[in-house]
Amino acid sequence: MTIKYAFSRPTASDEERNLLFNDYQKAGYAGLQLKGGQYAPYLFQPERFIEEWGHREGIASALITGGGLDEQGLRNLRELFQFGQKIGSEMIVFCHGVSRSQVTAEDIRTYADCLSELGKEAQQHGLKLSLHHHYDQPVMYREDFDIFFDRIQQGTVGLTIDTAHLVKSGIGNSAELIRSFASVIDNYHLKDFAAGDWQILGRGVIDFEPIFAAIIDTSYRGWISADEESGGSIVEGLDECIRFLRHGLQSTK
Repeated sequence: MTIKYAFSRPTASDEERNLLFNDYQKAGYAGLQLKGGQYAPYLFQPERFIEEWGHREGIASALITGGGLDEQGLRNLRELFQFGQKIGSEMIVFCHGVSRSQVTAEDIRTYADCLSELGKEAQQHGLKLSLHHHYDQPVMYREDFDIFFDRIQQGTVGLTIDTAHLVKSGIGNSAELIRSFASVIDNYHLKDFAAGDWQILGRGVIDFEPIFAAIIDTSYRGWISADEESGGSIVEGLDECIRFLRHGLQSTK
């Protein structure tokens, strides 16, 4: 496997979603990592998704979801495993919607145990389960990553690195974290950050040069997604982000 570029962006209407779905390949991306609102209307009608969009390769390479690990949250994840399997997704990207302020180290270990079992279930559906760390979610601080992945059963749960959430969470050395967790990283969400807001790649204050160097040095192979949540136009985000990714990763080699 080589590095493959994906794009992820929320959409506010069917028209925006259709523009995104129709244009990502033309802009140079191999896939999309879909936000919940983009696949939710099809969740119990996977055949309709396949009929409308299944001809586009990589259209649902990853499905991003969030929630808890209570009974309802587990039910939602299992429904998503079934949907993802039917439409040909590769990965479920899970954002754990619990505030870090309510979490202890032992809680993080308990979550790791639960997600390890869910990761096994995902694999039975031909999927990977990847934890997307977030600001103010259980795996937020640098030490949280150690606690969580020391407890995860090997090979059951991967890690989605989000550059802007690392910065917002106060982690100043993203390259160190990438190198330390290279064995479990199976997805990247790259986005920029400045003045408390998400930015189109290249418009914020994040220094991506050491991040790109760490990605290359660790011989990463897999999906790298521009996670575009700045609120700019779809076409602008598609075009600027792919140029930034290609230039950054190629110039670092």
